[in-house]
Amino acid sequence: MITRIESLQNPSVKEVVRLRKRSHRDDEALLLVEGYREVLRALDNRVPLTKLFFCRDLFLGKNEPLLVRRAEETGTAIYDCSPAVFGKIAYRDRPEGLLAVSPRRRTGLEDLKLPAHPLLLVAEHIEKPGNLGTMLRSADAAGADAIILCDKCTDILNPNVVRASIGTIFTVPLAEATTEETIAFLRARGISMLAASPHARKDFTEVDMTRGVALVVGAEQYGLSETWMTQADEPVVIPMLGQADSLNVAAAATILLYEAVRQRRLAAKKA
Repeated sequence: MITRIESLQNPSVKEVVRLRKRSHRDDEALLLVEGYREVLRALDNRVPLTKLFFCRDLFLGKNEPLLVRRAEETGTAIYDCSPAVFGKIAYRDRPEGLLAVSPRRRTGLEDLKLPAHPLLLVAEHIEKPGNLGTMLRSADAAGADAIILCDKCTDILNPNVVRASIGTIFTVPLAEATTEETIAFLRARGISMLAASPHARKDFTEVDMTRGVALVVGAEQYGLSETWMTQADEPVVIPMLGQADSLNVAAAATILLYEAVRQRRLAAKKA
């Protein structure tokens, strides 16, 4: 059943607007999923959607009605919004006419199901939602088995994280833990920890990433904590050949992930 909304005072409209605040998202254990690709990936990965708001006037293509129908078939409450209403609830400057509400999912280290030689990305103290979203995209593209978010600064369910990830927040297993818990978890499973640092001496291409490995990157401004630098199995550096002394953390994570992909492909060819 589809409900038409034309009033900005509608209770469902007010509820979505409140979900822009982290405190309200935390209290209600809900997140916002805005955009065609984001909603599509949520549905493709069987992420439950409690509500879906749409506005035909803002659709960019011809596939949006099918997506609305798919959500309706899963039991999602559907709301047909006027342009003014959708403009009120939209998070983006240029909305695409689709916005969903989904229950928040929390995953701990114990929930991860890893293969024999996993490829993991560990991110400590990441501050910017855009960087975290980009790392999710890179991890998905590189086929990483999971991302572990340590001592987080950013709300993983910030709408900007969902947006920057283009929905890959629903495709890559994601766990939250402290640095100490993560180190203990990785050691117990024999997973090598490679800490990225501009002060390391060994080039990142000189270490073996074909076995179980965790690529560890740190905060945008200060890098990894002393704990990681002393406890990791190997500090590695991405050479800087220009005047800049460091890379954006998402760019560094992408380079490390694809070096692991390169090595594993080469090893598979030789096997």
